[in-house]
Amino acid sequence: MNQLDFRGRHAVVTGGATGLGFGIAQRLVASGGSVTLWDRDEDAATKAAESLGDKAFALKVDVSQHASVAQAVAATLSHAPRIDALVNSAGITGPNTKLWDYPVDDWRQVMEVNVNGVFLCCREVVAQMRRQGSDGSGGHGRIVNIASVAGKDGNPNASAYSASKAAVIGLTKSLGKELADTGIRVNCVTPAAVKTAIFDQMTPQHIAFMLSKIPMGRFGTVEEVAAMVGWLCTEDCSFSTGAVFDLSGGRSTY
Repeated sequence: MNQLDFRGRHAVVTGGATGLGFGIAQRLVASGGSVTLWDRDEDAATKAAESLGDKAFALKVDVSQHASVAQAVAATLSHAPRIDALVNSAGITGPNTKLWDYPVDDWRQVMEVNVNGVFLCCREVVAQMRRQGSDGSGGHGRIVNIASVAGKDGNPNASAYSASKAAVIGLTKSLGKELADTGIRVNCVTPAAVKTAIFDQMTPQHIAFMLSKIPMGRFGTVEEVAAMVGWLCTEDCSFSTGAVFDLSGGRSTY
């Protein structure tokens, strides 16, 4: 494993109890940093933090609720002096069905978590990051949003998920430009399918479809995503902002 330098820095990772979020948190701790795991499953987040050691903390947070996110920022700052990085990893897939059969309530839930959750977390954490730094750079921090290749290509039978991840890509580009004259960098990654517990929300047919689209002929790994996200959280990522980094095994190269 290549060594990343996140020494002395603190990250918030949403959806950090399991899957990609937990893998990213592991990589950041291994790189010398500390993390706060935000997750709606308090027990799972607590167990995950305990497994990472004394550099990890856990908070119960519903990213789709403004009050919950605002309270989580304050709670995080009670044990960490600053938030150097925010990784928006919390997300849900929604059902796999045709758009004309898509349950309206499920559509709303996907948008609440995947889009509004990213917006709310960015909104509250950016306010804190803009106050950080005394070098006149207008703040300091790194934000990494977990989008998806579905947001570029649009997966059939996954209209809500595809639309929500396209929104995350657009939000990333907009916010990156808004903060380009500061010390805050905002980027996103677009993984193809990575085999985690989120597969439990998908049909076998949809999983097979996703695999068929990947030229490498395999799914990505949590470690591969964590390596890219970890670098985007470091000081070495200094001239990229509003950018989209591909992690799709050759499926999407634009």
